[in-house]
Amino acid sequence: MDKERAGIWITGANSGIGKATVKEFVSVGCNVFASARRVSELNRLTENDSESQIGIYPCNVASRANVDQTFKKISAEYNINCLINNAGITSFKSVEENSVKEIDEVINTNLLGSIYTIKAVLPHFIKISGGTIINVLSIVTEKTFTNSSVYSASKMGLLGYARVLREEVRKYNIRVINVIPGVTETPIWTREMREENSERMMNPESIARLMVSAFLQSDNLVTEEIVVRPIQGDL
Repeated sequence: MDKERAGIWITGANSGIGKATVKEFVSVGCNVFASARRVSELNRLTENDSESQIGIYPCNVASRANVDQTFKKISAEYNINCLINNAGITSFKSVEENSVKEIDEVINTNLLGSIYTIKAVLPHFIKISGGTIINVLSIVTEKTFTNSSVYSASKMGLLGYARVLREEVRKYNIRVINVIPGVTETPIWTREMREENSERMMNPESIARLMVSAFLQSDNLVTEEIVVRPIQGDL
């Protein structure tokens, strides 16, 4: 890796939007630090990485200790200019059916995990008087869907946290961007669901290009929130 390149830390980088975002940032010449729990899938990201722009850093964002250790490993050698909070899980169950264990797992990963990564990079961004934090949220923050109560709570919680954070860190020239996509063809959906509705679903590459574009905007401009939906509407 060229240490002078911009460095992008992406969580949930092993599939879906995260994987597409890794490739998109590599295509514009950035170093990418890819994190996820499943190491075998992360390693596949480097198969065609001829310029060694991708670093593999396994991390379970639900563990604050693991997040802090991962940040220290990356920042000891490279610059981190952007954090992309993409790691996430869901549970397509009603309130009545959701177990407490499932609730804990979703909240710990989607909400607390993102807060842990933000807290890890924030002192560094304040020190360098800049940086970008991009949170991949969901259209559930805009519209109510049944069988998504826990997922909605986690994403709406992160939306509120990020909006307050944005106001508090403007003075440090830190940009906080919330990306709010509608239904996208990723492994979060069942194979049957994707096969049946693939033509209506957005593709991860399109979302990735939006994030790269937002990151590359000039220093005195920030696209604070991006809401994107399939042309034919929500499923």
